[in-house]
Amino acid sequence: MKRFFVIALLILFSAPVAKGQLLPTLGGERAGTSGFQFLKVPVDARGAALGESVVADANDVSALVWNPALAARLPGMQAGFHHTAYFVDVTLDFVGVTYRLLNGIALGASLQTMNSGEMKVTTEFEPRGTGETFRLIDVAAGLTLSQQLTDLFSYGITTKYVQESVAGLTASTLVFDLGIHYMVGSTGARMAVAVRNFGFDGSPEGELSRPVIADDPIRIESEFEAMTPPTTFHLGFAYDVFDGPEGSSLTLLAQLNNPNDNAEYWTLGSEYGFNDMFFLRAGYRFGVEEIDAPSLGAGVHLPVAGRALNIDYGFNRMARLGNVHRFGLTISL
Repeated sequence: MKRFFVIALLILFSAPVAKGQLLPTLGGERAGTSGFQFLKVPVDARGAALGESVVADANDVSALVWNPALAARLPGMQAGFHHTAYFVDVTLDFVGVTYRLLNGIALGASLQTMNSGEMKVTTEFEPRGTGETFRLIDVAAGLTLSQQLTDLFSYGITTKYVQESVAGLTASTLVFDLGIHYMVGSTGARMAVAVRNFGFDGSPEGELSRPVIADDPIRIESEFEAMTPPTTFHLGFAYDVFDGPEGSSLTLLAQLNNPNDNAEYWTLGSEYGFNDMFFLRAGYRFGVEEIDAPSLGAGVHLPVAGRALNIDYGFNRMARLGNVHRFGLTISL
């Protein structure tokens, strides 16, 4: 089984290099054509540190974002909060809760927000600012239903209401996440398939005034093109290389990603655990223009008053945009 798993990974990730693409993709022809781009930004510290390769191994409330099928594998009740210090004072926050019921069914709820902070309004005629300000606010609220049918197989679906608001314009839509997860017996190998942010187009509503060189110096725009959600197909693998009796462990992850608005790319990640308490993580996204360094992170697992508390940190470096820091806190109730 180990040999089969290694061979499968080699075939999966050598195919894009040898033949261009493994799955159909429009690549550069579709780059930048979808809206609601904040849905593509990783919300959790662990997933970002592992190079976003956790579709088969999201082991906390971040499963609500990466693969809803994994929510059914979380014990009891979990609650988590993650904060991302993004570029130029933009912040991204995520809060999620999962609860496992009888018959392997789990329910989840999540809220994801992005806030740009106050920004100056500039025009062609006043490039230093008009004295006015505006703010970009994005929101995604989701409900998840997941079920573990057997010890090896689970599935899940998330329904999300998504809204973008900026400068008096608002666009909203419904999107869905679908996922399955399969444990390859007791080998420590597992695989998953997920389709994220699949749904309806959303058209901006409202009015936007802007100065123009014409008889009427102010033009009111009220008709806008519909935006397509950033749908992405994920095929992920995870393998526990060892899980020692003293709590040491090593997990390797690999994932193929096929977005509807850019070229196919793949990711790798690894996580080393010591004494079931301290975790070191690293990952890399191949074929992404802005990525020129591995992502890194660490985590601490602490028992507190009979509860499990996880504290996570993730670091990403973008070639031109700079550094991104993520912090996460998860508690098992």
